[in-house]
Amino acid sequence: MSWGFLRDLLSGVNKYSTGIGRIWIAIVFIFRLLVYVVAAENVWKYEHDEFECNTKQPGCENVCFDHFFPVSQIRLWALQLILVSTPSLLVAFHVAYRENREKRHNQKLYRSPGEIDGGLLCTYLVSLVLKTGFEIVFLFLFYKLYNGFKVPRLVKCDMRPCPNAVDCYISKPTEKMIFLYFLVATSGVCILLNVSELSYLVCKYSIKCYLKTFSKKQQSARSDCHKLRTVGHGRTAAAVHKSPSLLLNTQDKLEIKLPADLREG
Repeated sequence: MSWGFLRDLLSGVNKYSTGIGRIWIAIVFIFRLLVYVVAAENVWKYEHDEFECNTKQPGCENVCFDHFFPVSQIRLWALQLILVSTPSLLVAFHVAYRENREKRHNQKLYRSPGEIDGGLLCTYLVSLVLKTGFEIVFLFLFYKLYNGFKVPRLVKCDMRPCPNAVDCYISKPTEKMIFLYFLVATSGVCILLNVSELSYLVCKYSIKCYLKTFSKKQQSARSDCHKLRTVGHGRTAAAVHKSPSLLLNTQDKLEIKLPADLREG
């Protein structure tokens, strides 16, 4: 199976991600995709052929294998990688839409088409929620389908057409269990990174919106005060212009109120 498209997708979305998002991409690409392609895929390559039961009854091994492995672990892992990575396409499509819109109108409509704000912020948050949801769903599937995150050496099967309860042996159980634990650990780290990035973006833009609103209120208050002062000065100047004697009367009243000793001095 070729994973070049997934590599190109992750590298393309990398320039639109935050610092935490870039760490997530590095973990998915190095510790999950490369480990899957280089090592894990070979461990499960002949899992059906190497599954053995101590009976020669035709069809017994196939039925038992299907019972204990309704979906191959390695194929479920591959499906998880694909579904966890594809929400990043939403961000890439949104940025492409912005760039195409600017070309169509032949003018700059955004400060930067790849800057996370406005509608792109909503798309980015939705992609984070989807990635986290897929991670949790697949961890639940692994746990339910295989009765935990352990790979037993021996399983007992009494499914028909087996003549009785037969012993079936799973190949390389220790190696498979190590890779399964590695899968669970990396999925847990990715969930933690997605939740951290989601919280970071929500807090960052909530604070930004609050400061913007507070700044607008301050500017509005200053503008109102300036208008009131302008109106007050205008009314005073108009009153003096209409009745110049008003200023003289005011000065006379002030002189009358002075103490006698000051007037004599």
